Amino acid sequence: MKKLFLLDAFALIYRAHFAFIKRPLINSKGLNVSAITGFTNTLWDVLKKEKPSHIAVVFDLPTPTFRHDMYVEYKANREKQPEDITLAIPYIKEIIEAFNIPVAFCEGYEADDVIGTLAKQAEKEGFDVYMMTPDKDYAQLVSDKVFLYKPARMGNGVSIMGVEEVLEKWQIKRVDQVIDVLGLQGDAVDNIPGIKGIGAKTAVKLLDQFDSIEGILANTEQLKGKQKEKVEAGREDALLSKKLATIALDCPIQFDADTYKVEPFNRDALKKVFSELEFRTLIKRILGASAVDNSGVQTDLFGNVITTKESSAKISTKTESIADKSIDNVAHEYHLVQTAEQRSNLIKKLEKEAAFCFDTETTGLNVSEAELVGIAFSIRPHEAYYVPIPVNQEEAKAVLQEFKELFENPTIAKIGQNIKYDILMLKWYGIEVKGKYWDTMLMHYVLEPQNRHNLNYLAETYLNYSPVSIETLIGKKGKNQLTMRDVAPEKIKEYAGEDADITLQIKIELDKLLEGDLLNLYNEIEEPLIDVLVEIEYNGVNLDVPFLEEYSKVLEQDISAIKKKIFDAAGLNTFNLDSPKQVGEVLFNKMEIPYRWKKTKTGQFSTNEEKLSELAQNHEVVADLLTYRSMAKLKSTYVDALPKLVSKKTGRIHSSFNQALTATGRLSSQNPNLQNIPIRSERGREVRKAFIPKDTGHILLAADYSQIELRLVAQISGDEAMIQAFQDGLDIHKATAAKIYGVRLDEVTKEQRYNAKTVNFSIIYGAGATNLSKNLGIKRAEAKALIDQYFNEYQGLKKYMETVVEEARANGYVTTLKGRRRYLRDLKSQNSMVRSHAERNAINTPIQGSAADMIKLAMIKIYKAIQDKGLKTKITSQVHDELIFDVPTNELEQVKDLINENMKNALENLQVPILVGMDTGANWLEAH
Repeated sequence: MKKLFLLDAFALIYRAHFAFIKRPLINSKGLNVSAITGFTNTLWDVLKKEKPSHIAVVFDLPTPTFRHDMYVEYKANREKQPEDITLAIPYIKEIIEAFNIPVAFCEGYEADDVIGTLAKQAEKEGFDVYMMTPDKDYAQLVSDKVFLYKPARMGNGVSIMGVEEVLEKWQIKRVDQVIDVLGLQGDAVDNIPGIKGIGAKTAVKLLDQFDSIEGILANTEQLKGKQKEKVEAGREDALLSKKLATIALDCPIQFDADTYKVEPFNRDALKKVFSELEFRTLIKRILGASAVDNSGVQTDLFGNVITTKESSAKISTKTESIADKSIDNVAHEYHLVQTAEQRSNLIKKLEKEAAFCFDTETTGLNVSEAELVGIAFSIRPHEAYYVPIPVNQEEAKAVLQEFKELFENPTIAKIGQNIKYDILMLKWYGIEVKGKYWDTMLMHYVLEPQNRHNLNYLAETYLNYSPVSIETLIGKKGKNQLTMRDVAPEKIKEYAGEDADITLQIKIELDKLLEGDLLNLYNEIEEPLIDVLVEIEYNGVNLDVPFLEEYSKVLEQDISAIKKKIFDAAGLNTFNLDSPKQVGEVLFNKMEIPYRWKKTKTGQFSTNEEKLSELAQNHEVVADLLTYRSMAKLKSTYVDALPKLVSKKTGRIHSSFNQALTATGRLSSQNPNLQNIPIRSERGREVRKAFIPKDTGHILLAADYSQIELRLVAQISGDEAMIQAFQDGLDIHKATAAKIYGVRLDEVTKEQRYNAKTVNFSIIYGAGATNLSKNLGIKRAEAKALIDQYFNEYQGLKKYMETVVEEARANGYVTTLKGRRRYLRDLKSQNSMVRSHAERNAINTPIQGSAADMIKLAMIKIYKAIQDKGLKTKITSQVHDELIFDVPTNELEQVKDLINENMKNALENLQVPILVGMDTGANWLEAH
C-alpha cells in the first residue's frame, strides 16, 4: 500500500513542549529536552506502528507569508517562540536527518499550505495520505484518500478523521464548509477576525441555511435583528477571514515519490545525537539495548543522568528489546487469593520477608469515605497476590483481622506508592501499620523534587513499562464511571497485582540512587513524617457548621447591598459583575474611567485585580467592585464550600496533605486547602472562627515560628551583624532601620521600621529596586539607595547571595540545611528574565526549604513526645510556619512546654535563637 505521512513539525513540537510544561524534562546539561523527546517518540511511533511507505516532515519558515501581505495583523497576537523550543529545533532537525526523512518547506507559505499541496498531489498518484497534526484547520483537506491524523495525548488514543468524521464533528454537509466555519467564527490564535459575535454554533446554522459565506452575505435580508447587524457589519472581515483560513494548494513544490520514500535510518548518526542528548532509553528503544554504553551511568526515561552508588554493576545489560513493556508482553504471575487457606499461606509467606510491597484498592480517593475493595502484595518482581475484601463490612473486618498482626509487625518494612493513603485506609479498618516505610513517591520526590512522582511516570522512567490504566476497568471520569467494587476480582487481580509488582521494582531501582544526604533526608524527615500526617488526616478538624451557615447569610446581604451600589453608580438596573467583558465595557466605555493598558488578546478590557487596584484609589465604584469580588469569592470558596467537606462518617473535616508537591519541601493541603484559609481581610478572618476544638473540654493552641525565614537568612548567610541582632533579642526590623537610616534604636520611627521590614523581606525574595519602590511608594532611586545601604550594613548577606548563585550555576542545584536539593536549570538560560527568576530561587530556596525541613522535624518530634507521654493532645493541622493543636484543657501547660521545646530545637547547632509564639482560644482565630 502506498501510504504517505506528512508531519506538521511545529504543531507537534509545541504540543510536546507544552505537554511537559509543568514538569519539563531536563538533561544533566540543563537543556530542556521535552520537545525533542516528545517529537522523537511521536516520529518513532509513526514509523513503527503505522509503517508508512513514504514520509516527510514539514516546517514553517520564520519569514512572513502571503497571508501577512493580505492582512498585516495576521498572527500578530502570537507570543514569541519559547527559548527552549528555539534551542530544541536544531537537535530535532538533526534527528530527522539521521532518520533519513526529507524536510519540506516553501518560502512565503506556511506548513499547512505545503502539506495541503503535497497531500493533493500524492492523492492523485494513488496514495493514502495522513496529515499528522493537532491543528483542526486541516479538516478542510480531508477526502476519501486524505486523512487528518491527530496523535495520541493525555490518555486518549490516536484520532483519524475521514470525510464522515469531519462532517459529524463540524456538523456540516461538505468538507469545504470547514473553511466557511473558520471564516465566520474567526480564530483568536491566528488573529483571524471572523464576524464579531458569531460563534461556531451560529456559523453552522447559517451555513445549513445559506451554504457558504458568500451565500449568507447575498441573503442578509433574510436575517433578523442583531444577527443581521453583525453579519452586515462584518461583511469584509468574513470574506477576508475565509481567504486567510483557506489552505493554499499551489505551493511551488512537487511531490516526488522517490524523494519521500521511507529509507533505513542512520544508526551511527542517531546514536551520536541521542548520546549527546543523554537519551539512553531512546537508544535502547530504537537501536536496541546492545547500542547503549553501560559505563556506569544511570538515567531516567528522557535521558537525565543520575549518579548511582556502584556504577554499571547495578545496570541491566540484558540484550533483548525493552521497548513498550506492558502487562501484555511481560511474563508475570499474579495470583487471586480468595479462601481462608490461601490467605493463611500468603500471610506465612509474607511473615518470612524483611519487607513486602502492598497496595490497596478502594471505592474512591476520599479515604475517610471510601471502602476497601482489596489488597495486593508483592515480594518479588513479576509476582503478586491479590486479596479481595468482602462487601459486607463485618466480613471485611474479619478478613482484615487475619492480616492485622502482619501489618502491625514493626520488624517488617512496608513498601508502597503514596503509602500514606494505604496506611490511612487500613487505619479506618482498625489496623495500625508499623515498621519502616519505603514510599517510592517520596523516595523519588527527594531525588527529583521538580519532576512528577506518580506510578505511571516512575514506571515509564525507571522500568520502561507502561502500566494498565484504571479507566480500562472502571471507564472514564463522569457519571457513568464505575468503582472498583463493580469490577470482578479476576480483573482487579491483574491491575492491583501490577501496581504492587511495579512499585516493588521501582523501589529496587530507586534504592540504587538514594544515598548520602538525600537518603538521610528521607530517613530523618520524609519517612517519619508519614505517621504524623496519617494521624492529622485521620483525626480531622472540628467545624462549626451553624456559624458558617449564619455567616453565609450575612455575606449574602452584604453582597446584595454592594451590588446595588455598583449598579446605581453605573446608572444600570443590572449587569453581570462576574463577566470581565461586561465589567470592562461598563467601567471604561459607559463610565469613561481612563484605561491605559493593552487590551487582552480577544480585544477586551483587562479587569484583573492588579489593574483595578490601581484605579480603586480614585474611583469608588472600582473599589466597590473589588470588595464585591472578595466577598463573593469568600462566600463560594470557603463559607459555603467548607460545610460540604464535612465527613458523613465523623462529622469532621479531613484535609489531605501533599508531601511531594512543592519544589522547596513545604507541605500543602487540599479538600480543603488549609494554607489558603483567609487571614488578611477582616471578613476573611471570620472563617477561622469556624475551626473549633473537639468539645468544651478542649482548647485550640496555635504555635508559630517568629520571623523564622529572617532567622534562617542570618544562619545560612553567616552575616555577623544580623546574627548579633537576633542574639541580642532585638526587633530585627527596628535594628535594620537603625542601620540603614543611621539613627539610634530609640529614634527609629514607625515609618522607618515599616520600610526596613519591607526591605528585609524584599531582599530575601529577590526583589530589586523597581519592586521595592512600588511596594514602598517611593522613587526608584530612593529604593536603590536603601538596598545599597542595606547591603553595606549586611555584607555577609550580600556575599551569600552572590556565592549561592555562583555555586548553584556550577552544581545545577541548591541545598537546604538538611541537604534537600532543588535543581535550577534556568540559571543557564539565555533569557535574562528567566535567568533572573532562577537566581531569585537560588537565593530563596535554601531559606524556604530549611524552614520547611524545620517545621517537619518539629512535627515529628512533637508527635513522638506526645505519644511517649501518653497525652491526648492532637496535631490538627500545619499552615506555613504554624502548627495547630486540639488540647485537653488539663494538658495545656504541659503541652505548651513540650511544643516550645521541640519547635525551638527542631534544627540543631544554630547560632541564631529560635522563638516560638503561642496562643490559645475557643477557635482558630482566637488562637492565632
